[in-house]
Amino acid sequence: MFLVWMTLTHLPTRFADLVNQPIGFLSSAEGFVFMSALLVGRIYIREIQQGDEAGVHRKLFKRSLKIYGYHLLLLFFAFTIAAAYAVHTHKAALTNLLDFYLAHPATAIVGSVLLLYCPPLLDILPMYVIFLVFTPVVLSAAVRFGWRKILAASALVWLLAQFGLRDYVHNWIVHLTHLHIPLQETGAFNLFAWQAVWTVGLWLGAELAYDRFPLRKVPRWAVAICFLICLLFIGIRFSWLGPNMTPQSFGLQLDKWQIGPLRVVNLICFTIVFYWLRKYVIRVVSREPLLTLGKASLQVFCAHLFFVFVGLALLYGEVEQLHGWTAVILLVVTFVSLTWVAAREVRKRRDKKNQPATPHVAEPQSVSR
Repeated sequence: MFLVWMTLTHLPTRFADLVNQPIGFLSSAEGFVFMSALLVGRIYIREIQQGDEAGVHRKLFKRSLKIYGYHLLLLFFAFTIAAAYAVHTHKAALTNLLDFYLAHPATAIVGSVLLLYCPPLLDILPMYVIFLVFTPVVLSAAVRFGWRKILAASALVWLLAQFGLRDYVHNWIVHLTHLHIPLQETGAFNLFAWQAVWTVGLWLGAELAYDRFPLRKVPRWAVAICFLICLLFIGIRFSWLGPNMTPQSFGLQLDKWQIGPLRVVNLICFTIVFYWLRKYVIRVVSREPLLTLGKASLQVFCAHLFFVFVGLALLYGEVEQLHGWTAVILLVVTFVSLTWVAAREVRKRRDKKNQPATPHVAEPQSVSR
């Protein structure tokens, strides 16, 4: 569901306006990061608990390298085909997306390989790589010291992020590497704030693995309060509550990229409400092709970016969105292709899993008389 939501948000069509935070201040990115962390925590916490820290480090590092490889492939496509097309056709949408690379190609290439330069749309995979690399350390620390200390440390980092930690670290990295990459070119996500979303996901996943999910303990009166708060945020989102209760009036308090304080309250309340409504949510999301898309999330995510670039290449002049049959055809081709990519990946994994093991043939031995 988050993949479909993200695709509709990124494709330059009118659907992007409809699905951009359609209820309250929720985006597909937060759900995608949270759900990924929850699954990682649920899968690997037992192995950490059983003392196989080296194995978890190896598995997650291997996964990080795989994602990093996909990220490099996307960068190669963006820096070659997309950039060349943007320059020769003077497409404003693509040119604006890659303006720093076009102006400083050497710095951009080195910076992107080091995950320092992250063009728009290509900044979520670097965040995944960094989070996955540090996840074994977090899980090991949680086993040793308990989740309370881990969550407290994460909250402290999030708080420092609200007061400019990212700027300080960015200036230090620029001084250290001599790569003069502007802060706005390092990606939209403030990693020091978004690590809180990842850490909470790891915690809930770890608790779920031991059948002690904290959200089960939320009393009904608290769920009712959260529901009312959700309605309040929906009203603010659509400016239904007057000129002093609009997204613009709260500014950074509801900022997506920095996960502002009010956005944290918004995310917590919606998470609790959706968990309470989980029986109905499952009926919506537990169906095809959503299940198949989710099983090949990495491949589908990368493929969706290709079609986003295609959509941006189809824009002309100052037009920011595709309309009419062009938009419809792009949407149909995109989702048919994403479903095909996912089905192909799932089938490939299934065939690999069902492939019979090669029988061991003993070497002939000399027979003594």
